Amino acid sequence: MQNSPILIIGKNAKTGWRVDRRLQALGYPTRAVSRSTSAAFDWENQATWRAAMNGTRSAYITFHPDLAIPSAEQTIRDFVALAVELGLEHLVLLSGRGEDGARRAEIVLEEGGLDWNIVPASWFMQNFSENFMIEGILNGELMLPAGDTVEPFIDVDDIAEVAVATLTRPALRNRVFEVSGPRAMTFAECVETISAATGYPVKYTQIPIEVFIDGLREQGAPEALLWLMRELFTVVFDGRNSKPSSGVEEALGRPPTDFSEYVRKVMATGAWVRSGLSQQA
Repeated sequence: MQNSPILIIGKNAKTGWRVDRRLQALGYPTRAVSRSTSAAFDWENQATWRAAMNGTRSAYITFHPDLAIPSAEQTIRDFVALAVELGLEHLVLLSGRGEDGARRAEIVLEEGGLDWNIVPASWFMQNFSENFMIEGILNGELMLPAGDTVEPFIDVDDIAEVAVATLTRPALRNRVFEVSGPRAMTFAECVETISAATGYPVKYTQIPIEVFIDGLREQGAPEALLWLMRELFTVVFDGRNSKPSSGVEEALGRPPTDFSEYVRKVMATGAWVRSGLSQQA
């Protein structure tokens, strides 16, 4: 049983590849899957699930596009039922902190009859360097429909370490580890910190939600993503998650990574480098 691979759903997701890399470094066999792997896994095509899951005993689950979408609860219900049928024993679910839809999916996992862990996470720090927000950083202006609401942004490396801990330490099973960074910041404060580190000016501009959604639509974003962005910025991002949580310290015995340390790590990778401008702080 120990030789059964750990299933990682979301091979190329921000946390998925980090969890995979850490587990392999510890000597655990893994099976990381996505829509493009040879044993493909597609949340929208249940015919792909069985082959990807067969022969595994535990799984790290990232859901696409987000557990907040209305269909997620039933999809997770179907997944858990198949996991029970195939003999999986332990499921670890990455979730969204403070999302009502995500909570409904979490309950499915908790009541599914298997060992479980749930990791509700704050907004990812890496959205500034590995997602749609990096373009605004590089262009010198990040425009989002968020004002002075603060968020304790979480380093996804911390999420990956918590996930690995739950997958490899049975004593941690059947617990929720709600994870965030150590301090709450506004988007404007984050951008100011990044600008100071890169050495080029970056400003933050708050825009109306409809302008933001229309811009995404013009870029060809799918309707599911548009719905999700509206839900996150108009419902979830209302201050409900402004208080830092203790999940990282509970799971790992250390404090979570600060935003300034995240910025230092990104600077070392060159992700924010743009030609012709100084990159020194």
